[in-house]
Amino acid sequence: MKIVVLGAGAWGTALAVNAAGASDAGVVRHEVTLWARNPLQVQALQAERANTRYLPGIALPSSLRLQGGDGMSLAQAVSGQDLIVVATPVAAARSMLRQLKHARAPVAWLSKGFESPVATESAPASDSKPFGLMVHEVRAQVAPDLRAGVLSGPSFALEVARMQPTALVAASEHAEVRAALVAAFHSPSLRVYASDDLVGVEVGGAVKNVMAIAAGLCDGLQLGLNARAALITRGLAEMTRLGVALGARAETFTGLSGLGDLVLTATGDLSRNRKVGLLLAQGKSLGEVLASLGHVAEGVYCARTVVQRAASLGVDMPIAQSVVALLDGRLEASEAVALLMEREPKTELDCY
Repeated sequence: MKIVVLGAGAWGTALAVNAAGASDAGVVRHEVTLWARNPLQVQALQAERANTRYLPGIALPSSLRLQGGDGMSLAQAVSGQDLIVVATPVAAARSMLRQLKHARAPVAWLSKGFESPVATESAPASDSKPFGLMVHEVRAQVAPDLRAGVLSGPSFALEVARMQPTALVAASEHAEVRAALVAAFHSPSLRVYASDDLVGVEVGGAVKNVMAIAAGLCDGLQLGLNARAALITRGLAEMTRLGVALGARAETFTGLSGLGDLVLTATGDLSRNRKVGLLLAQGKSLGEVLASLGHVAEGVYCARTVVQRAASLGVDMPIAQSVVALLDGRLEASEAVALLMEREPKTELDCY
């Protein structure tokens, strides 16, 4: 299979490495091209045969093609491919999908989050919406005829690049997109399940980042494992409520892209969103936190949109609301926790 991955960040690089296989050991899985827009990044990747900024210590297989910059345009990169994978942050998805709207091959994105209102300010009036959108909603606006979907689930890039066991979900309304993703990435180390609940998979992938910030806050304040378990459980309830209101199936949130991704991101030491909460609990400002990360933490950028969309649908999301107040500087870390604990008691099922 011929696969092009557009975007050479940590996740795009990891997936390209995994799909290409360990060519130096004589195991070549697919013909994979990793494309980056920045010519300096492409030169560094080619010279070092490693992505030292995003995945230090991971050697790039000799069979993995590295292109982009001045050497290969986006149109050239996607020509003749069997699968196009968009590995950019959510903020860049609109522009990328607009450029790919006439692509013949199936397209899948890896982005998890909601488009920030800032990201849409310069968009044409026909593209505008009152709240930020998930990527499948952006695709419906700018590339409605594109056969596309998302590859999501509990996955740290470093572990995928190391070929450690991982399970993901390929979600699309198009059966051929789901089939292409399974054919491209299913392997002894990477199991890919198919789903037609694109809304549910995207909501899970987006909202878990917000909940992971809250979990990091909980751990940073040393509130204990009981508190973390309660927060993850109630966070799953919030995620499910919003997803169902947006048209998802409730059972999707008990799967890999819901509970699975939430547990990983809320507890794993490699989680950038959890790290945001940990650092905020130490008293650092949001600016200091973001400067120290070196990578995008999508939960910071989509938290407000999650709360706005929930409010528009009459969905109660107190944890997400507390995260937004914390990020905005309206609450201190300890105040955010106290606010949640002071809520009126309810029966548990009333919270779903």
